[in-house]
Amino acid sequence: MLKPFVQLLGPDVPVLRRYLWQAVAYGLLSGLTLVSLVPVLSRLLGNDARAAAPWLVLTLAGMLACWVARRQVERAGVAVGVAILQGARQRIGDHVTRLPLGWFSADNTSRLGHVITQGMMAVAQLPAHVFTPVISGAVTPLVIVVALFFLQGSMGLIALLALPVLGVGLWLTARLGRRADQAFQRHFADASQRMLEFAQAQSVLRAFNGEGGGTQRLEQAIGRQRSAGTRLIYQTSLSVVLNAWLVQAIFAALLIAAALWLNTYLDRAVAPGSVVAVIVALSLASRYIDSLLDVASYAEILRGAYGQLETVQAIFAVKPLAEPERPQAPLDGSIQLRDVSLRYGPEQPDVLREVSLHIAPGSMTALIGASGSGKTTLLRLIARFFEASRGSVLVGGVDVRQMSSEQLAGQISQIFQGSYLFQGSIADNIRIGKPEASDAQVLDAAQQAGVGELLQRLPQGLQTSVGEGGARLSGGERQRIAIARALIKDAPILLVDEATAALDAENQQIIAQTLARLRGRRTLVVIAHQLSTVAMADQILVLEDGQLVEQGTPQALRASAGRYAHFLQQRRTAKGWRINAPSSSEDA
Repeated sequence: MLKPFVQLLGPDVPVLRRYLWQAVAYGLLSGLTLVSLVPVLSRLLGNDARAAAPWLVLTLAGMLACWVARRQVERAGVAVGVAILQGARQRIGDHVTRLPLGWFSADNTSRLGHVITQGMMAVAQLPAHVFTPVISGAVTPLVIVVALFFLQGSMGLIALLALPVLGVGLWLTARLGRRADQAFQRHFADASQRMLEFAQAQSVLRAFNGEGGGTQRLEQAIGRQRSAGTRLIYQTSLSVVLNAWLVQAIFAALLIAAALWLNTYLDRAVAPGSVVAVIVALSLASRYIDSLLDVASYAEILRGAYGQLETVQAIFAVKPLAEPERPQAPLDGSIQLRDVSLRYGPEQPDVLREVSLHIAPGSMTALIGASGSGKTTLLRLIARFFEASRGSVLVGGVDVRQMSSEQLAGQISQIFQGSYLFQGSIADNIRIGKPEASDAQVLDAAQQAGVGELLQRLPQGLQTSVGEGGARLSGGERQRIAIARALIKDAPILLVDEATAALDAENQQIIAQTLARLRGRRTLVVIAHQLSTVAMADQILVLEDGQLVEQGTPQALRASAGRYAHFLQQRRTAKGWRINAPSSSEDA
């Protein structure tokens, strides 16, 4: 459990170490203070109050020292919690920014959001409120066990053997509830995601679900969370009961050992000191059991927290993209793939298989193929969303693994099929591509992307707020702003993933003209289904089931009567479809 804490704290680890030493010292001091009661009780039971007085003073001094030490430990625990809240989120964020972009699936994103918000708050409370009683509850019995050995050997042996037995019992009950806890955390994150989705997509949900606002998916997620929570409550309650029973069984074993010892001496004379030793041993045994009950009572809290820490550890376990010690700068805007294959996981099939291609700087390349053929994956591989499973990807003549992330990001600009707008103005969103851009540059990029007509309709023009996720704009308007954001970056390579899919014919033409102007100035790699866009390309790459099956100029591929020629025929046929008016005979 400490490893995730070390990862979360980073350079603040000394704060954790200081706290742990103080907590252990507090546990030892508490145990020694309890043991100091042995001579006090022995002398009082032996009717020697004068001899008991110094030991009583020592016990009182120990109690005062324990109170002071507990205050110090709690302050140290709070300091650890504060360090986690202040720096842990930043460290998780720093790690996540270095992960492959392909890691950011919906499931991983929801888990990340959950652990950063609620998870970090739960983890930060552990040192001050949970670890202190658990550590002291684990250390104090060790001191008591030593004292029991001196007082009554059989009870000391039982108390010693009980510790590993209790440890195994706690481990088993933790396993009993761990799966239920993981299921609850997973469904909790999913329900949170659905709630956010429900709030953001009301226009779509109401359009297709009427006044109900499409609550079915949200209700299902909440229902799964409720069921998982119910199972977790039952299993947690069962674990608590089993832990308490186990501790009580240990206490019963200690009582039986004391009773058997006394029973042995019922018919013979017993030295008063032996009886006193048993009575004192029983007093220590009760304190021993109290400490174990403290540990058992916090076991379920620790198990729940361990689930959060496991999520943190899983995030840190994802290897970030390797950064070269001596980055190499790209020479130009060329792109080359050498026998590249890609699979998302060790047990999953290849989504790209032995793809080799070369894209000259300043040229325009069109990617075509059926849905699922690997077009988008190929674009993302060029941008290093993923690492190639085999082969190498070169940008500007340099393997992307030998370039720093900043160098690669500066070399490539991207237009996605579904683009996200941030809370702020239109100008703010365009400037993401080039933060230092002037108003004139922002306006020029907006005009190139076909945003000019939109700006004329908006009273505030470029300063118009787009709302959260661009909610105040239509899908086509959001896409045009995203295109302007990519254009203003002015990177040597522009990757375009069906950027005109959400645009009307007029704006499709504007973007096609923009791409035509960029030919020769940038390396363009475009996924497009528009014949006019494909026809502009210097070369066409045809993908099928993750393989490159055709490549060449539009003229050469059209003449070869292959897959591209078939694609061309399909598009021309679709473009020629008409809905004819009914004939006069049919009207009759």
